[in-house]
Amino acid sequence: MIARYSRPELASLWSDAARFETWLAIELAACEEMETQGAVPAGTAAAVRVACAGKLDPERILAIEATTRHDVIAFLTHVEELAGEPARWLHLGMTSSDVLDSALALQTVRAFDVILPAIDELRVALADKARAFAQTPMIGRSHGIHAEPITAGLTFARWYAELGRSQERLVRARAAIAVGKLAGAVGVYGNLDPEIEARALARLGLVPETVATQVVARDRHAEVLTALALLGTAVEQIALGVRHWQRTEVGEAEEGFGKGQKGSSAMPHKKNPILSENLCGLARLLRSQVQAALESVALWHERDISHSSVERVILPDATIVADFMVARATQLVRGLVLHPERMARNLDRTGGLYFSEAVLLALVRTGLPRQRAYEMVQRAALRAIEEAASVGAVGARPGRFRELLGQDAEVSARLAPEQLDACFDLSHHLRHVGTILRRALGAPADGAPAQGGSPAPSSITGSVPGSVPAIVPATVPAIVPGNSGSPSGASS
Repeated sequence: MIARYSRPELASLWSDAARFETWLAIELAACEEMETQGAVPAGTAAAVRVACAGKLDPERILAIEATTRHDVIAFLTHVEELAGEPARWLHLGMTSSDVLDSALALQTVRAFDVILPAIDELRVALADKARAFAQTPMIGRSHGIHAEPITAGLTFARWYAELGRSQERLVRARAAIAVGKLAGAVGVYGNLDPEIEARALARLGLVPETVATQVVARDRHAEVLTALALLGTAVEQIALGVRHWQRTEVGEAEEGFGKGQKGSSAMPHKKNPILSENLCGLARLLRSQVQAALESVALWHERDISHSSVERVILPDATIVADFMVARATQLVRGLVLHPERMARNLDRTGGLYFSEAVLLALVRTGLPRQRAYEMVQRAALRAIEEAASVGAVGARPGRFRELLGQDAEVSARLAPEQLDACFDLSHHLRHVGTILRRALGAPADGAPAQGGSPAPSSITGSVPGSVPAIVPATVPAIVPGNSGSPSGASS
């Protein structure tokens, strides 16, 4: 993977130097177990380890490979250059894939052991935002169109929950790939004892493949790539949400914009969601690698080499990109600036039309057939929309939907004014938000401070028919139009 999308720890893990050190660790683990059975002279592994300590030269190995055209033979040749006679006991009864597959498993496991804690950090950032904005109302959208109210905290909690599922998949994939083999050319232990394999792999934190061929089964690697792709998709959900929020027409949140940052070489006014767009692009890259992994599962007989070139690219690249995405998403979430006052304005753009279902259900409860009730409510809603459109407005004039319903004789015959007013109660509509957030976060999430979280910047209060309730500060300063973002009114 190019340096631009690589973090140092993962890039180092997949370097040539790390790869050859891992190969040596596998050879030495096998050699040590052979010593215990008297298959090789005692002290062989220790002698090789001392001779090679800090001296493996990737450039020398690659130079030898240019002649041998075989990477493992080149590696063993270099080890013999360093260690001399004891090195002849390495690789006894083994085949190249014993080293390659076991090393690939170890490197992938180590990569996962970096990525999994990074996901924890991202989820903490999301949980903090979910708690901080638990009671900040905003419009929910389906098909890109205003639907019914939600809260900003619910969106962060949804992302938090999806990442939790991705994390569980990665844990399962880690277990699936933590498998090696030291079973020889076609996996039947023709020149090696299965007990040596089991004990040597255990030293490395691996278990033997159930039924090996020349290689470990490749469905394991496909599972890894699939889990990483779904992690990328979970991150993309966050990024795509932020991109929509930051659109000029929406303006409900935006990425942090640092001092001296520039948005466009041509347009000095631009503040673009570049982190989010970058993450959406990288998610596509991860998904594309799943296909390559699936194509590498079915191999000829006991093995062909068609999978090798693919895996040398996709496993390092996928883990490096996934690690980068999680770190960048954490940066994005922590720096995200939310605009609750803009959320309130957007919520009110349709003049309470989002209460249409509440009115529909109230009419149904009076005994009216559902389709007839639907037609009555839709009639008022469409008229409110058409009236607004006739004067160049979007949505409906505040209060007009409620007014038209009150003027409808059929509606008035079934719903008293106070019953109709009750349909326009935002606090009632959002009364279960705390329950949902507690279910997602497993901690207090109703706007009260929680361990590791922050108090809600605003709360849902009573409503006025035809309009959204005021955004009332809880334990933080009032949000003033023009100020925005975190509970403190600044970028978080």
